[in-house]
Amino acid sequence: MTVGQGQFSDERHSTMTEYQGRTVLGEDTVTELAGRIEGSVFTPDDTGYVGAIAGFNLRSQQRPCLVVAAATAADVRAAVGFAAAHDIPVGVMATGHQPFPAEDDFLLVTTGAMRTVEIDAERAVARVGAGALWSDVVEPAQAAGLAPLNGSSPQVGVVGFTLGGGLSPFLGRSYGWAADHVVAIEVVTPDGELRRVSAELEPELFWGLRGGRSNFGIVTELEIGLFPETSFYGGGIYFPAEDVEAVLRAFPEVVREAPDTFTCSVALLNFPPVPQIPEPLRGRFLAHVRVTHLGSDEEAEKLIAPFRAIGAGVVDTIGRHPYGAYALVHTDPADPFPYEEQGALLAELPAQAVESLVESAQLAAGGLVTALEIRHLGGALADRPAGASPIAARDAVFNVWGATVGPPEVVEAGMAMLGGMVERMSPWSTGLAYTNFAGRDDRAENVFTGADLKRLRVLKRRYDPRNLFRVNNHNVAPEQR
Repeated sequence: MTVGQGQFSDERHSTMTEYQGRTVLGEDTVTELAGRIEGSVFTPDDTGYVGAIAGFNLRSQQRPCLVVAAATAADVRAAVGFAAAHDIPVGVMATGHQPFPAEDDFLLVTTGAMRTVEIDAERAVARVGAGALWSDVVEPAQAAGLAPLNGSSPQVGVVGFTLGGGLSPFLGRSYGWAADHVVAIEVVTPDGELRRVSAELEPELFWGLRGGRSNFGIVTELEIGLFPETSFYGGGIYFPAEDVEAVLRAFPEVVREAPDTFTCSVALLNFPPVPQIPEPLRGRFLAHVRVTHLGSDEEAEKLIAPFRAIGAGVVDTIGRHPYGAYALVHTDPADPFPYEEQGALLAELPAQAVESLVESAQLAAGGLVTALEIRHLGGALADRPAGASPIAARDAVFNVWGATVGPPEVVEAGMAMLGGMVERMSPWSTGLAYTNFAGRDDRAENVFTGADLKRLRVLKRRYDPRNLFRVNNHNVAPEQR
C-alpha cells in the first residue's frame, strides 16, 4: 500500500483533515484504510493527488476528499466499505473521457491499474479488468481471429464504454450494442460485496449495470462477446470546405439503403493551426467522411459512390485494412485535452434536417465548434434481444454530436453555438441523448426512457438506497417508498 507520496504533517493532520471548510477524515482513519489497500491512497495534501484525479478530459475539475487508486478487486471492496461506513459519496474513473459536473467531498476510486485481459477463443469471450483500454483488447483478440465491439479510440476504457451502451462504429450495425453482448460482470455493490452477475445470477442487477454504469456499484471485471472479424474495407476521406455542403447532401443517399455491414458518419472539423496537426489538415475546415464495411470491397465502393462523385479528398485512407487498424477511421486524439460535448438522438433525417445541418456547417466554418458529427445508427442497433439493456438509442436512426476544445472562454462560446445547432435538430429528435455522448449537464432523465428510468430507480432502492454511488454518472435516484 501507499499513502500518497508525502508525509502526514502533525500540524495539518493531528486529529482530522480539514478540506474546504468541512471536517472529513482523520489521519488514523486514512492510514487504516491504506493498510488494507494494495494500490495507493491519496489525500488532497499528498504528492501525487493531482495526477491521481486527472482524467483524459482536462475540463473535468473534481476535488475528492480521498482517492483510492485500486490495484485489485479487494482494493475496490475496501474503498467502498470505507465510504459506506463514513457515509462518503463514491465515484469511479478509469480514463475520464466523459465530462460530468464538478464534485467535491467524495471518495474517488480509480481503476486504471486494473488492465488485465484474457481471451477465451473457444467461447469467443474476453475477460477484461476495470481499467482495460480498447488497445489492450483488440490486439490479443485479433491474434485469435476475433474482434470486440470497440469504440473509435484505442484509448477509451472498455468498462465505461460498454456500460454506457457501447456504440461500435465498426461492428455495431452488424452485431448490436456492446452492452447486449456482456456475458458476466463482477461488481462491488454499495454493501462492499463482490458479486458475479449474469443473465442467470441476479439478472435484474445485470440488466441495470448494462446501461446504468456506476449507479449500482464499481465493476471490477467484464466478460464480453467477441466476433469473427479480422479486416474491414473503409477509412476516411477529408473533403475541403467548398465540398462540405455536397458531402452533407450525399450522406442520406449513401446510408438510405445501406446493409447492416456498412457504417458511415460525417464529421465537420475545424483543425487548429498547430504543428501537431498534419500539414494537409492544419488550420482548415473540413468534412471527414468515415466508412467501415464488413462486406466486399466492390460493394463498399458502390455504396460510397455519391461521395466519390464529389471529387478527390484532401486525404483519403479508404481501402482494405486489418481490423487492428481501426483507429485510422476516426483518427481520435490520443493525448488529453480540455473539451465539452453535447449530443442528441434523431428518429429521422428528412430533407429539412439536412438543410439544418447545412446551415450549421456554414456557421461552424472557421468558428468555435471543433467538431459536429452525424452518425448512422439502425441495423442491429435497433434490435431488442431478450433481456435487452436500458439503452434509449435503440429507437434512434441517427446521432448528432458535437464538441468544442480550448481554454474556458473559447469552450463556453463554442458550446453556446453548438447548443443552438443541436437545438435546431430538435424537431427530429427522440428527446434523449446517447449516454456516452451526453453533455456535462445531462441527467438520467436525458439518457433513459421513462419506463427504464422507473425500473432503474426501483433497482437503485434495492442495492443503493442511500444513493452512495452518485458521482461521475447520470445519477439514478432511489425510488421513494
